[in-house]
Amino acid sequence: MAKQKEHSSKLYYSISEVADKFDVSNSLIRFWETEFDILKPKKNKKGDRRFTQRDIDNFKIIYHLVKERGFTLDGAKKEIKQNKERLTQKFDSIEKLKEIKGFLLELKEKI
Repeated sequence: MAKQKEHSSKLYYSISEVADKFDVSNSLIRFWETEFDILKPKKNKKGDRRFTQRDIDNFKIIYHLVKERGFTLDGAKKEIKQNKERLTQKFDSIEKLKEIKGFLLELKEKI
């Protein structure tokens, strides 16, 4: 499962930071980059990948479909192609609900 969302003002994230955030290997990120055209990290002159927040948001959708919901890669590609807007809205709603749940659990512990 993806690690909790961290609020950051960084513009770019390294492949290692993204891998740590989702608890996956760097090679899986590189593989999914070749499989999913919505992942388009920038590369510097050395060839190091630099992921934007948009790339991370797209990776979250792929991770959710493949790792959490059990889609095949082809099934995830098809789902993203047909319903990306709806998936993004649904995923954002789920993330907000998780944040609210966390806040409420913290509040409950303090009482």
